[in-house]
Amino acid sequence: MNDYGRSPQFGYFLVPNAGDPVIEYAQLADRLGLDLIGVQDHPYQRRHLDTWTLLSVIVAVTERVTVFPDVANLPLRQPSVLAKSAASLDLLSGGRVELGLGAGGFWEAIEAYGGPRRTRGEAMDALTEAVR
Repeated sequence: MNDYGRSPQFGYFLVPNAGDPVIEYAQLADRLGLDLIGVQDHPYQRRHLDTWTLLSVIVAVTERVTVFPDVANLPLRQPSVLAKSAASLDLLSGGRVELGLGAGGFWEAIEAYGGPRRTRGEAMDALTEAVR
């Protein structure tokens, strides 16, 4: 236990490359006793699997590990739909989902993928609104 009233947790940052054995990596992390698996959310990366699809499969084929998007890309994920997706997966997985939110940052890629280009201030305002 630390000063924050919570024990430290340990996890694995899983890069969602479609050509990698990502499910086997997740199962190994679970068997080794890691607490968390984070999956980056960059849908504009051609080689990456969809974050929410991958998180769903991971909780289906593991026993205890908690999953989360590291971090959910708000400019490309409508906040109310994102909230419903996270809550649904958390319910279906028995409470094994956390939600990490990001304001965005790779604006050229986000814009090319159909998302808005925002200034830092606009991105922070959108993040604040999404959390509310």
